[in-house]
Order: sequence, then C-alpha cells, then structure tokens
Amino acid sequence: MNRNTIIGLVLIVAILIGWSVIFGPSKEEKAKMKRHNDSLYQVMKEQRTKDSLAIVNRKSSKMNADTLKRLKRDSTSLDSNNKVNQNDINGYFSGSLNGTKKNISIENEVAKFRFTTRGGKLSYVQLKNYRTFDSLPLILLNGDSAKFNFVFNTNYISKRKIVVKDAHAKNKAGTRDSTVIDTTIRAINTEALNFVPVITDARFKDKDSIVLKGSDSLKFAMRLYPDSSIDQKRNKYFELLYTIYGDNNMMRVQVNYTNLRDIIQNNSSLNLQWVTHLRQQEKSLKNEQMASTIYYKYFGDDVDYLSEAKNGNKDLITKVNWIGFKQQFFTSVLVADLGFTSSKIATVKNDSAKREVKVCSADIVIPMDLNAKQGFPMRMYFGPTRYKTLKKYNLDLERQIPLGWSSPYILGWINRFAVIPVFNLLESTGMNYGIIILILTILLKIVLFPIAYKTYMSSAKMRVLKPEIEEINKRIPKEKTMERQQATMSLYKKAGVNPLAGCIPMLLQMPILIALYRFFPASIELRQQSFLWANDLSAYDSILNLGFTIPMYGDHVSLFTLLMTVSTIIYTKVNNQLMGSQQQMPGMKWMMYLMPIMFLGFFNNFAAGLSYYYFLANMLTFLQMWIIRRFVDEAAIHRQIQENKKKPDTKKKSAFQQRLEDMAKQRGYNPKKK
Repeated sequence: MNRNTIIGLVLIVAILIGWSVIFGPSKEEKAKMKRHNDSLYQVMKEQRTKDSLAIVNRKSSKMNADTLKRLKRDSTSLDSNNKVNQNDINGYFSGSLNGTKKNISIENEVAKFRFTTRGGKLSYVQLKNYRTFDSLPLILLNGDSAKFNFVFNTNYISKRKIVVKDAHAKNKAGTRDSTVIDTTIRAINTEALNFVPVITDARFKDKDSIVLKGSDSLKFAMRLYPDSSIDQKRNKYFELLYTIYGDNNMMRVQVNYTNLRDIIQNNSSLNLQWVTHLRQQEKSLKNEQMASTIYYKYFGDDVDYLSEAKNGNKDLITKVNWIGFKQQFFTSVLVADLGFTSSKIATVKNDSAKREVKVCSADIVIPMDLNAKQGFPMRMYFGPTRYKTLKKYNLDLERQIPLGWSSPYILGWINRFAVIPVFNLLESTGMNYGIIILILTILLKIVLFPIAYKTYMSSAKMRVLKPEIEEINKRIPKEKTMERQQATMSLYKKAGVNPLAGCIPMLLQMPILIALYRFFPASIELRQQSFLWANDLSAYDSILNLGFTIPMYGDHVSLFTLLMTVSTIIYTKVNNQLMGSQQQMPGMKWMMYLMPIMFLGFFNNFAAGLSYYYFLANMLTFLQMWIIRRFVDEAAIHRQIQENKKKPDTKKKSAFQQRLEDMAKQRGYNPKKK
C-alpha cells in the first residue's frame, strides 16, 4: 500500500466521521428515538402476551384462573432484570386490566351498533336495510375481526426504597432508608383495558340496549381512569366520546384526555390502530375483491386509493382528511375534522379464508394537544356507497364509487351530470329496475340518434361508391398498394365523401358507452333487484351451474351475456354488409367476429344489469337502422355523388393526401393518367 492510498483512506474515514458528527442526530433526538423504540417494544410485548394467552386458552379450556394469571404475570415481567410485574408495565392504568367485559347495544333506523367496555371501542355494526347475497345479516364490523385501539405514552412515576449509609443514622448499622422516585416512559395500549361507560341522558341511563328513532341522538362516553377508585372523583380520565344519531349512518367520535397533563408524556402523539376484516357480502367473491380497497383523501387534495388487483401499502406522510375501507357496495370511513398527522395503510387479500374479502389496516398518527378543551374530533361512516347519500356530507366520500373520476374526466362528468340524475328520476317512480334500464337505454339512443344517422349516411355513401372502388381494385394490382389508395382517395374527394365520417360519430359515442360500463357495476341501486330470470342485477345471472370451471369463462352460464354476444355478432354481420367491407379487409372481418366471443368470457361474471344494457343497446340499434333505411333514398344519394364528381375540384389537398400522391409518384404512378 503506497503513501497516496493511505492518505486517501484516512481522508475518507475523516470525512465519514465528520459527516456523522455534524449531521447526526442530537442528544434530544436520540432520546426521543429511544423513547419511541421503547414504546413500540412495549406494545409488541403486550401483543405477544395476548397471543400467548389466546393459544393457551385454545389448548386448555380447563386451565384454572390462577394458572392463567401466573402465565400472564410471568410472560410480561420486564424490568432491567426482566422481572417487572404487570402493574409496572401499564403504570397508572394497571387497575383497568381487571374487570368484567360489558356490551352496550345501540340501534337507530339504519344500523345496529355494539360497543364494548374492553378497549372502549365500537365492536359490531350491522346495516338493517341490507342483507348478504344469501340472506344473512349484513355485518360491516365484527368484534373478533376488528381492531380500534389507541397507543400513547405516559410518564410513569414509581417509588422505591433504598438503603443509604449515613453517619448520623441511629441504627447500629449506620444506615437509613431513603425513597427514590423513578420516572419512566410506559406505552399504554387501550386494547386490553376496561373502560367505564358513562351515559348522562336520563332516558337511557343504566340501559344496555338503546333504540334511537328519527331526530333522537345519544351522546355517551367510554372513559379510562388511571385509578378507578380515586380518579373518578378527581375528574381525570382518557375518554372516547360517541354521538349516535337516530337516522344517520354517520356518528361522531371525540378523543378527550381530561386532566392528564401530569400523566401523558408532553409533545407526544396518539397512535390509532384500525384493522378490519372485510366480510363477503356479494355473490361473486372475485368481483368483490376487485372492487375492495382503501380510499383516502389528503387535505386540499384529490381522492386516491390503493390498487384493488393486488396487495398494497402506502405511507401517507402528509395531513390526511379521511380514510375509507371500501367494499363493492359498502364502506367504513374514518374522518378527521382537523386532519390526521400521517398514516400507514395496507390491504391484504386472504384467499384461504372463507367469506373474507380482504384485510384493511391503518396505523394512524393523531396530533395530541393536552390543553385542548374539545379534544380531537372525528366522524365514522358505516353504510352503502350510494352516490346521493355520500354526496350530502361534502367530503368527497362519493369518490369511492368508481364512476370514472380520473382522466379522462369526461366519464365522471357524464355519470354525475347525465346518467345519475336521469336514473334517480326514473327510480323515484317506483318502477322495476329492469324497466328503468330499458327507458334509460331508449333515452340515450334518442340523444345519440343524430350521431347514428350521420354514421348510417356515411356507410350509405360508401355503399354507393362500392362498384367504382371495386373497378379501381381490378384496374390496379394489389401489389401497388399505394397507387390503389391514392386512386381511392381521389374518388372520395371528387364524390364529396369523407371515409372517416362514419368513424368520428362512433368515437363520440365511446365516452358514453364507457361511462355506462362504469356506472352499472358500481350502482348499489341494482343490488338484489330482480328482473326476469336474474334475481340480482348487480351480479351475474346464472341459468345453469356447470359444476366445473371452463378457463376464461367460468363455472356458470349467464343468459344476458349470451344474448349480448349473439346480438353483437348479428350487429357485426349486418354492419359489415352495409359497409361492404368484407372484400377490403378480410382479416379485420374475422377480428370483428372474434371480439364478441372474447367478451363472452369476460362478461360472464359481470353484473347482469350491464349485459342487459348492452343487449338492449344492440336491439335498439337494429331498430334505428331499420327506421333510417326506410326513409333514406340511396338512389338520391348516388345522383348527388355523381353531381359532385362533375364539379371542378377547388378544394385544397390535405397534407395526408399530398403525402400519398408524393409517395405514389416516387413509385411511378401518375394520378392524372387513366
């Protein structure tokens, strides 16, 4: 190793050391990181303890209470010598470990709620006006499959006696007892702690089952006291204050920390762990999984979501307005009026679990202000993804309905300002939803009739010119493709025919067709609405269960999908005859017939309402074509084209046509020669 190498290595080491000293964390930052890591360790330790106890319970249901207490005490001892008791770990709130679990049921006009004193949380939500696909109660939240617990740090103060040598001590050993006060950071997880329910409304006081109607409302609290025997009198507690309304899917939740400034660590944050196992509500588990994910909205920003097609996770590092665990037709949303500081969200699809769609989780950081009089206000929504229901909250919650909100925005505009208002107007008449779809399809065909008429006229002109185009094809061999195309374009120009006139109207119709493709599968109004043989227009209409699965098709036969496919093939055949395109593009002809067959497998598992709409659209298109043909005189069109050919060519050539002529001339073709 030469001198220069040694000097270089020394300089590199010096730079690294200097960088770590200058830009490394300060003592305060290191202490904060240590407290944070200690808190996480305590939380993980408590969770492992709980899991261990659960395993023991499953293996030995006869184990007595004393044995369980000893296991719990031994598995959680963790001081400097790994021998600190459970009371020391939970600090001030250790008294809340004991107690009997109690449930409080509250029912309003739209849902049934159940709150539990274990963790002070909402443990059960059932929507009253809906059922699952197999007529079971529709449950959005169930106690054992959900978490809604808070984690925060306390400055735990403990006293211990030590023996100190003292020359002035009166005992023979020359020692005296002294008291030392220790202050340590303890992480509190509310999941296993027992809260005290407080209902001040005299109508419902001391009741475990409450029914609210109409304009009724109930405000009640779940309180966690540091010492249940002393601090209830001192008005010192951590509180979850709930407000339930008689006719609303939205409730209020407020986090209060009353007179806890000497207990809760200053400048700390409150962590909310929210986990829900989404239960299967619809007939097609696959479709429901593809429509279930987590939606979220930043403050002052647009709504976004995790991918539905795969497991996903994301760190929301800026202020978050709300987070929603959304299924196909239902959603659970947590709204922060002041905004969450940050959050980590994740979705996991569990294929092995029966009747489970996905697991959604959010680890949320809530700002904590111990001096705030009103605490931290939140709202929780449990209900359907009905557009007009979500829209009334003015929180952009309706953006959870996939109507085509992102680019191209025209899809969302069509659904919001055209399809949904007309659909709601027809719905208010009380008609069957199959009839509503029929009327909606007729109205759309009437609106699109000018475009359809323009398309037909373009195809009529092409049919009139077909003999002359065939003459060009005979005169110019197919090897001279450029010459053929140039001659054809020259004919179109003289006749005053635009070959793209039929394509442009079709392009104008595409946004409407795609918008409806988004609307029908996402419309909860069609859910469990029957029509003809379909008992649910929001799911596939199976008329035959095969008993086996055909790749790319499925294990059932959907009749509406079959009708849609057959009508599409017939439409393709009729359209090709009208356009006279078989001889020009034989390869394209087979592709046009292959597409409907491919869609047969694609749509077989889709909503019956969507296939029914496309079938109706095809049938009404046939009717439109028949009406137009009755009133269009193709002989008159031919005479007009011949007149146009006699007129002098005064139109300027387009850039595309000029390029074709230049390329043809390079190959030796002169368009002026016959």
